[in-house]
Amino acid sequence: MTAQPIIIWFRQDLRLQGHAALAAAVAMCAPIIPLYILDDETPGRWAPGGASRWWLHESLKTLDADLRKRGSRLVLARGPALDVLSDLARETRASAIYWSRCYEPWAVKLERALHRELEGAGVRCRRFSGSLLFEPEDVRTAAGGPYRAFAHFHKACTNIDAPAARLNAPATLPRVADGVDGDRLEAWGLQPAKPDWTSGMAAAWTPGEKGARARLDKFIAERLENYQSARELPGVDGTSQLSPHLHFGEIAPRDVWNAVSRAAAGAKGGKLDEGAECLLRELVWRDFSHHLLFHWPHLTSTPLRTEYANFPWREDADALRAWQEGRTGYPIIDAGMRELWATGWMHHRVRMIVASFLVKHLLISWQSGAEWFHDTLVDADLASNCTNWQVVAGCGADTAEENRIINPLSQGRAIDPEGVYIKSWVPEFAKLPGNRIHAPWQASEDELSQARVRLGETYPEPMVKLPAARERALKAYAAIKTGAQ
Repeated sequence: MTAQPIIIWFRQDLRLQGHAALAAAVAMCAPIIPLYILDDETPGRWAPGGASRWWLHESLKTLDADLRKRGSRLVLARGPALDVLSDLARETRASAIYWSRCYEPWAVKLERALHRELEGAGVRCRRFSGSLLFEPEDVRTAAGGPYRAFAHFHKACTNIDAPAARLNAPATLPRVADGVDGDRLEAWGLQPAKPDWTSGMAAAWTPGEKGARARLDKFIAERLENYQSARELPGVDGTSQLSPHLHFGEIAPRDVWNAVSRAAAGAKGGKLDEGAECLLRELVWRDFSHHLLFHWPHLTSTPLRTEYANFPWREDADALRAWQEGRTGYPIIDAGMRELWATGWMHHRVRMIVASFLVKHLLISWQSGAEWFHDTLVDADLASNCTNWQVVAGCGADTAEENRIINPLSQGRAIDPEGVYIKSWVPEFAKLPGNRIHAPWQASEDELSQARVRLGETYPEPMVKLPAARERALKAYAAIKTGAQ
C-alpha cells in the first residue's frame, strides 16, 4: 500500500537547508508535496508590495529549480490558504501538513484554524520553528510577560542556549505524483509588465537560497572584520544586505548566527569581535520586532504607546509624494529615496534620516511611511518595518527617540562627508564640490553655474525650513506629553 503523502507548506522559508519541517517530513520516508500558496484573501493580511512581489517571483523560481534537482517540484496554488490546504489534503489523501511558523496576526489566526479544522478531518498538523532565533513565548520577563524594551530583551536572550546547529538540505526528494497540478508562476503576474521598473533590483540582487549563501559568505570574508564602523557609511559597501534573504527565509537566522560566530571566534581565538557582536545584536533586534508584533498585534496600525493615538499628523499629499519621489530639496534624503526606488533597498542610517524627516519635519504619519516602505522595499518585513517606524516616530518601544529630531544636514555630513553616496543617486550634483553637496543653496552662484545646478529647476529648493519645522514638531510632541499627564 502506498504511503500517504505529507504536504510541506512553504511560506517565508523558501530554502531547503536549515528547514526543520522539510527535514522532519523526509525522516518519515513518505511522499512529499512541496506547496506554496499565494494567499491574497485571508482577512487582515498585508499583501506583498511591488518590490516584494518581484523578489517572490524570483525566489519561487529558484526554489522550484532546487527541488527539481533533487527529483521533486514546487506546486503553486492561489487562494485562501485554509481552503487550498483542505482541498489538496483531501484530493491527495495527505496524512499531514508540515509548515514553518509565522508571527503576523493573520498568520497566527490561520494556524489556529488549520489545527482546528484539518486535524478534525484526520490530517495531522505540525508547526516548526526556524524563522526566528528564539520563539516569542520563550523570552519573558520575570513576571512572565513580554518585553517592551530591547535592552532587557537582548539580555534575556543571552541567557538562552545559542541557536542549534544547521540542518543540511536533503540530497534527494520523492517525486511528486503527476496528478498533483498547480499554477504556472508566470500566471500570477508578480512581475511588472510595462513599464518594467525592476532592472535596478535585478542588477543589485540575486534572490534565492544560493544568492543568500553567497551574500553571507561574501560578508564574512570581506566585511565582518570592519563591520561595526563600515556599516555606518552609506557610500561604503559595508553592510551585510542579508535582510531580504532573511525575510523570505532563503537562509535561516540561526545559520547566519552560527556562521558569523564560528568565523569571528576562529579569527580571534574564541572571542567575538565588535563586528560579529554587532551583527548578532541586529539578529536579536529582528527577533524583538517579531516579539512585539506577536504580543501586540495592533502594532501594524496603531502606536504601542497609546497616548500617541491622537497625534496631530498633517494630511499633505503633495509633500508625501515629494518625499516618496526624492524631491525634498535635501540631498541625503533624496538620495535615499531614489536608491529605494531603484534597488528596493536603502542603507539603514539613511532610513532613519528619511523616516525622521517625514514624521517630524513634515509631520506626516509613520503609517504613511510604513506603507511606502512596505511597497518599495525588497526586505519589507512587516514586524521590522512597523517596529522601526514607530521607534523613529517616538511612539514605539524605544522612548529615547521621542524627542530626537534628526537634522539631515549634520547627519548627511557625518555619514557621507564627501558626498560619494549622494552623487551616486543624485547625479545633478556630479560636479558640485563635496563641501557644498549637503546644502547646495549655500553654494555660490559660480559654484552652482559651473556644476550646472539651477535650484528650483534642475534640483528643488528645500521643501521646508529645518528650524521652523523642528519647532513645529517639538510643539506637537509637547502637546501629547502634556495631554498624557
